Amino acid sequence: MTLSNPTSSPSVSFIGRHWFALFSLFYGLFVGLPFLAPVLMNIGWTGVGESIYSVYSFFCHQLPQRSFFLFGPKLMLPLDTIQAAWQDTINPVVLRQFIGNSALGWKVAWSDRMISMYTGLMLFAWLWYPFRHRIKPLPILGLALLSLPMLLDGGSHLISDFAGIGQGFRDSNLWLASLTANSLSASFYSGDAIGSFNSWMRLISGGLFSLGLVWSTFPLFKQSVSRNA
Repeated sequence: MTLSNPTSSPSVSFIGRHWFALFSLFYGLFVGLPFLAPVLMNIGWTGVGESIYSVYSFFCHQLPQRSFFLFGPKLMLPLDTIQAAWQDTINPVVLRQFIGNSALGWKVAWSDRMISMYTGLMLFAWLWYPFRHRIKPLPILGLALLSLPMLLDGGSHLISDFAGIGQGFRDSNLWLASLTANSLSASFYSGDAIGSFNSWMRLISGGLFSLGLVWSTFPLFKQSVSRNA
């Protein structure tokens, strides 16, 4: 009896030939749904919108002061504004439940760092694809180095938050102000608004991680599926 080779099946061959298009389709849906949530809330489809927030809460802390808001006066909201509109609390479990309102806008279903990381992965994958035959896999050390900023930034945020949301050393960044002799504006050092040190670090570190992940894994995956195409 002759056993068939599973790698020669039409379905495996199809995936081998079209894996990047399939990735773009399904991962693009995954990346796009968090942005769809505020759109649905804004047009009154609250049940579907709230379902998206619930599902994506497993992928992200969704703290509102570190998230983007659509259809409102500001893209990001300071903590005191959120507390006034929601609850006067620093409990992250309570804060993350605030998804917005018609006056302030509606929250994207994941934080700015997750947007940078997840969306960055798709953008870097699209940038990699035209040059896929010439780009070699990034060594594991390279991936580790590109992941280090997110580890340090995310880890320091986590430690800082133990002092209370809005009260830790990463909220004031007095250490950075001292290192730079207060040469920059106060809004750069404190808080999470766009243009602040915290915002820049979350966006940059998430992007570097996604770059390293694409660079290290996609060439290897391409080599694997090409053998079965």
